[in-house]
Amino acid sequence: MSDDGRILVGDIGGTHARFAVVDTANRPWRIEHRLEVDDDLPNLAAVLRCYLDRAEFAAMPRAAAMAVAGPVTAGQVRFTNRNWEISEEELRAFGFADALLINDFAALAFSFAALEPAMLHRIGPDLAGIPGEPVSLIGAGTGFGAACLARFHGRAAPIATEGGHAGFAPGTASEMEVFKILAHRFEHVSIERVLSGPGLENLYAAIAVLAGQSAQPLRAADIVARHAGDVLCREAVEMFCAIYGSVAGDFALVHGARGGVYIAGGIAVKIEPILNASAFRTRFEAKGRMSPYVRSIPTRLVVSEDAAYLGAAAASLEFRGASGSV
Repeated sequence: MSDDGRILVGDIGGTHARFAVVDTANRPWRIEHRLEVDDDLPNLAAVLRCYLDRAEFAAMPRAAAMAVAGPVTAGQVRFTNRNWEISEEELRAFGFADALLINDFAALAFSFAALEPAMLHRIGPDLAGIPGEPVSLIGAGTGFGAACLARFHGRAAPIATEGGHAGFAPGTASEMEVFKILAHRFEHVSIERVLSGPGLENLYAAIAVLAGQSAQPLRAADIVARHAGDVLCREAVEMFCAIYGSVAGDFALVHGARGGVYIAGGIAVKIEPILNASAFRTRFEAKGRMSPYVRSIPTRLVVSEDAAYLGAAAASLEFRGASGSV
């Protein structure tokens, strides 16, 4: 196969390093050579080299685009939740004619037009949203990502943000008590401190303190697994879902996201049934005088791991030949 139209893409988060090749020569785009590389390596360049060795390309793709969990500035990224950094110049040194680094949630915004109905599950009522209006993309994983697809009169611009580091605003008395405990541990209690894998662990530990009990050394996956049978785990997961809904509604207001709020990140997919049965949507709509505004906004879960790949490829085509800070 010719290398024309092929783009090597990456989805690099705080706990994973996934790669693939997107063939953009024809529609629909074809995704090949999917591999998740063991990321117990010193840097992203070493991880990429491992992928290239395993993929054994007959001909290298001419372009590379990496969706990365961190702010991209002047073609460079230092990851927020791991001790890695890389630049587009380093990517070109592998032999790519074009190289792009893009924030992972900005990549999701670029993928928006390519998302098929099967890639999305609704959370809450089946709403259409307003065509052509802005869209929010948020998600909890190792950290908390947020981006906006700004749309106005037929024009669209994906906007990367560091919204996960905005301050957490408690919405109930119990959340306020949790906040007070976390404020003693952290200089800044951000959204990410409660909405992420480590954030769920923080909630569990704080709830245990409030209950006068010793928190067990549980990871986020353990807390979810014990949701049905352990009172503290259940309270932590339910608080997590309620806060998730409240934060999603906040981003809908901030972005004017009447086109919809799209939830990505690994955690939401793993707890989808719990999320649907939780206070997520109730808290999403609980915005006082602005409740009617957010009540008409759809909330949908992105269930496809291909979204970041598609978005990175779309961004590569958009910015071909230019260094980015998207």
